[in-house]
Amino acid sequence: MLETLSSVSKIPLVGPSYQKRLAKLEILTISDLLYHFPTRYNDFSNVLNTFSAKMGETVTVIGTITNIKNIYTKNRKRLTEAIVSDQYGNLRAIWFNQHFLTRTLKKGMTVSFSGKIDLFNYQKTLISPEYEIIKEKNQDLVHTIHTGRLVPVYPETASLSSKWLRSRISIALKTYKQKEFLPSDILKTENLIELNEALGKIHFPDRLEEAKNAAKRFAFEELFMLQLLNFYKKSEWQSKVRQQPFQIDNNKVAKLIASLPFKLTQAQQRVIKEIFTDIISTKPMNRLLEGDVGSGKTVVACIAAYVTFLNGYQTIFMAPTEILAQQHYLTITKLLEPFGIMTSLLTGSKKIKNESFKKTNIFIGTHALLYKKNLYKNPGLIIIDEQHRFGVEQRTFLAEKIAAEVPHVLTMTATPIPRSLALTFYGDLELSIIDEMPKGRKKIKTFFTPQEKRQKAYNWIEDEIVKSGYKKQAFIVYPLIEESESETMKDIRAATTEYEKLQKRFQKLKIGLLHGRLKSKEKEEIINKFKGKQIQILISTSVVEVGIDIPDATIMIIEHADRFGLAQLHQLRGRIGRNDIESYCFLFSDSNNPQVINRLFYLEKEYLGIKLSEIDLNLRGPGEVFGLKQHGLPNLKVASLTDYELIKKTKAIALKIWKQDPKLDQYPNLRDKLNNIKAKDISPN
Repeated sequence: MLETLSSVSKIPLVGPSYQKRLAKLEILTISDLLYHFPTRYNDFSNVLNTFSAKMGETVTVIGTITNIKNIYTKNRKRLTEAIVSDQYGNLRAIWFNQHFLTRTLKKGMTVSFSGKIDLFNYQKTLISPEYEIIKEKNQDLVHTIHTGRLVPVYPETASLSSKWLRSRISIALKTYKQKEFLPSDILKTENLIELNEALGKIHFPDRLEEAKNAAKRFAFEELFMLQLLNFYKKSEWQSKVRQQPFQIDNNKVAKLIASLPFKLTQAQQRVIKEIFTDIISTKPMNRLLEGDVGSGKTVVACIAAYVTFLNGYQTIFMAPTEILAQQHYLTITKLLEPFGIMTSLLTGSKKIKNESFKKTNIFIGTHALLYKKNLYKNPGLIIIDEQHRFGVEQRTFLAEKIAAEVPHVLTMTATPIPRSLALTFYGDLELSIIDEMPKGRKKIKTFFTPQEKRQKAYNWIEDEIVKSGYKKQAFIVYPLIEESESETMKDIRAATTEYEKLQKRFQKLKIGLLHGRLKSKEKEEIINKFKGKQIQILISTSVVEVGIDIPDATIMIIEHADRFGLAQLHQLRGRIGRNDIESYCFLFSDSNNPQVINRLFYLEKEYLGIKLSEIDLNLRGPGEVFGLKQHGLPNLKVASLTDYELIKKTKAIALKIWKQDPKLDQYPNLRDKLNNIKAKDISPN
């Protein structure tokens, strides 16, 4: 197994150039290469002779090249033509714009060709077939990997084809064997095949059934190891001890709550109790707080920071963007300054003055907080907002390296993740969910708006803003900053282009433009103008998804809404409806696909983010819903996030092993595998 953890450069023909390309696919070791699984298979298993191959069939023909040449047609097309012969006759093969083939395929070579038979210039022809040169004279010894079988097709990157990957994986399978790490009793009970057999069958199956059996093993393995890793991480965290548990001054906390300009919801009160239970313990808190945009997570965090202050400790509040950090700074300063608490903002463009260092009780900022270790005297609480946007190393540094003793950690997310998945993939964290919106908050009226109603919607928005005395404001959100040259994206409207058009369309109103490429000062200036009502309509990308709080923004248009997941659409519309005024969200789409339209209709009737994420999970699958890496969920290669039965089973089996043998002394190979995963830091939190 140690050998498979060696660099992929040990595989023949993998030099520095190919190493860089493989790294783009996150393939660094031989084991990574072996675990780079196919996404599908081309069925080239129908091996026929040149005479038997019929029109319309996908076949494999093995024969000798009797002629091969490059051709330039009258229409200036570049063709490569080969004649393949066997004892039954001849067959023509044609490739388009691949003149380099004549340097590889030569007259007299025995070659296996796989492709579809079709008519070309009224002749039966193999069109753009895959090929594989046969060197064995004895046909019974021929073992092909690119033709004549189920051929794996892999995730690729520039200058790294499936054919090249197949050849390297084939060598790795023959040369390197991995140690089985799943306990033998689990393999037997769950009817799973052994590791090396599974690797062979998932890459080069003889039948699809073999690939399915291999996938079954790897689906179990992925979820089982994830569960085991969660138990390890939770146990490791719980082994840490704080010297001084926090005390809760109920009278002072009650005064803070009474000073709030609103009443806490029951969900907020419940979550606060859960946090208080954690922080009065000698074990440091490690809790995930999940709640919709506008559900009041920041206020909960604010109360936790206040208790931290009362106990003589500092709070570090980390946000992923300057916009969000600025918003938290304004909110928390307003709420806590009357109680003698000093907050300081630290981002890439905002520096804390030296005289403020010692006086600061709450540091609020972006990743810039990581590099100011000397700022902090005694951090007692780390709050990480939109935690999926930070890397593992950043979170570990904040939690374990920045303070003398391990602080309490509260991570927060507005990404709606179904409870069952949150408990699985954030299993090392305690989970709190705010599943209730503040009273008085009206539901945002949401409408799917097809192309033909666009101008009518524009007219209505303009009238609403003008009738309000220019007090009401609107967002118009686009999926792109600039127009794309990509063929698949060329019809997608972009923020910068549409900004110019909409300035002409809404001549009575002032329009602003906000996107991620603007400098921090430019972003801040635009947002302040929007807050000050100097801008009525803000054209933006999804950068507004978090951190912009504009109480009078009551209208939102989301262009090409079909390109966003339901959960993200829900987060975007959470930027409006932040007061008691009726708010409206229009989902613009040019799509005529009934499935796309029906999916968007869910937003018209469903207002809970968690519910919408469950719907989208079933409709589109986890990769599309969460954008896995962006939202902190593990990028499972085989297992499905919707396979609740397997999730439940693997968790139960992992828990049983962990309780019986937490050090995994009885399972040394399993322990080695777990240590390898821990070392790579591929876990979700």
